Amino acid sequence: WSRDWRLGSGTSGKILGPSSSPSSLMNLSRKLLGQHLFEKLMKMTFYGHFVAGEDQEAIKPLIQRNHAFGVGSVLDYSVEEDLTPEEAERKEMDSCTSASEKKTGGAGHREKQYLAHRGFGDRRDKVISARTYFYADETKCDQHMETFLRCIEASGGSSEDSFSAIKLTALGRPQFLLQFSEVLMKWRKFFHQMAAEQGKAGLAVMETRLEVKKLQETLANLGIATKAESQHWFTGEDLGVSGTVDLLDWNSLIDNRTKLSKLLLVPNTKTGQLEPLLSHFTEEEDLQMKRMLQRMDVLATRALKLGVRLMVDAEQTYFQPAISRLTLEMQRKFNMEKAVIFNTFQCYLKEAYDNVTMDMELSRREGWHFGAKLVRGAYLEQERARAAQIGYEDPLNPTYEETNEMYQRCLDYVLEEIKYSQKVKVMVASHNEDTVKFTIRRMAELGIHPSENKVYFGQLLGMCDQITFPLGKCLCPRREGVGCLSHHYLFADLVWQYLCPHWPGFRSSDAPLWWNCWLL
Repeated sequence: WSRDWRLGSGTSGKILGPSSSPSSLMNLSRKLLGQHLFEKLMKMTFYGHFVAGEDQEAIKPLIQRNHAFGVGSVLDYSVEEDLTPEEAERKEMDSCTSASEKKTGGAGHREKQYLAHRGFGDRRDKVISARTYFYADETKCDQHMETFLRCIEASGGSSEDSFSAIKLTALGRPQFLLQFSEVLMKWRKFFHQMAAEQGKAGLAVMETRLEVKKLQETLANLGIATKAESQHWFTGEDLGVSGTVDLLDWNSLIDNRTKLSKLLLVPNTKTGQLEPLLSHFTEEEDLQMKRMLQRMDVLATRALKLGVRLMVDAEQTYFQPAISRLTLEMQRKFNMEKAVIFNTFQCYLKEAYDNVTMDMELSRREGWHFGAKLVRGAYLEQERARAAQIGYEDPLNPTYEETNEMYQRCLDYVLEEIKYSQKVKVMVASHNEDTVKFTIRRMAELGIHPSENKVYFGQLLGMCDQITFPLGKCLCPRREGVGCLSHHYLFADLVWQYLCPHWPGFRSSDAPLWWNCWLL
């Protein structure tokens, strides 16, 4: 059972943890106490509670101590650059706008959602529990990569079966993520438009299949490609053999063998004109894109070598299609023997279930190991405000209850697959007690024993100790020499009620140990 540990580098700037105190209070405390006393106070209280340590050596005692209670670690670098909102906005606008758009002064054919907007240039606004990186230059991206490498090495050296987390916006120019996300969204939208023309609108995503002959006729009528030109599109080993093409087949037309800067044309439904999916990159932009992919490869290679699972964090919806696709390509390469790369699925998205089922189906077809981290989502307030102000459809589920339903639907789908497959693992990243209890109950009903190490639970360090430590003690082997402090948590009782009746080997005499986590 894993925790999301923070690696901090000091207390100047923000408190480094899952939630930041108001900057005004921080500044006042620093003025009243002075820098030396301020740092001591922070390390004894907020910083000490939410941050594992300042470097690889500092975190080891805490990791090892909690490992004794069955709690593993997810190392995550949490330091943010101390920028003013104006500086953040300037950096964002500069790094998310292509050279051609700067030259022409606009991007008339671009979708609103996938354009940088000055009012939302500071991506830290209304976001508490997620780190934010702003692009400066390629040297800074290399420095972030080196930091992530140190986190991976610290994970591999501190405990077995460990995780480390990375963000792709730290590894390259975000302009590429924006443009590639738009490519993928338009490509998928085009598929559904053609499905509607074939009378197949409204079907579940994996049940929607296009007839190849009709598809080729449509492409020819639109002037995208003649039948002869499109013939080679559907000649793969399995592609189109059945006479139909599903969304996975369609997506495979843009894969790691395709030059991403190659022009792809689709009709704009508003103008009726054919438009390029991806604008031409300058030579420097093309190099920046390739460097981002190279950094991802370096990190995944090191994680595989050290036996560390690498979780790619989810980010804002206008970056996420590209992030998910690039993570998928990493999984296809590095997850052949075991689940090394974990993709993150945000269940507050309306399309979360479609995303999970498509990736799972692709892993089945190609035979690689599927690793998923399920979260509700960290950017809700920002995403809603951006969609409303800029004028595109809100990508999030309308209510918290619907998000909960989506989370359980996605989770249940993955757990059902785990029952029958040795190639699926999931991290239930949630502070919600009902979600954890639902997972434990479904594991018992499906016969998924904790010793199989297919299901992990994750909480932020210091946020929900009443969930984390009872889980670690209940579901991991009992360890000798573990002391006990008499602090009883109701949640531990509830967890325990699900364990004893269902799983042989768990006896009432093995009842979990409870303690006050503040005293650890």
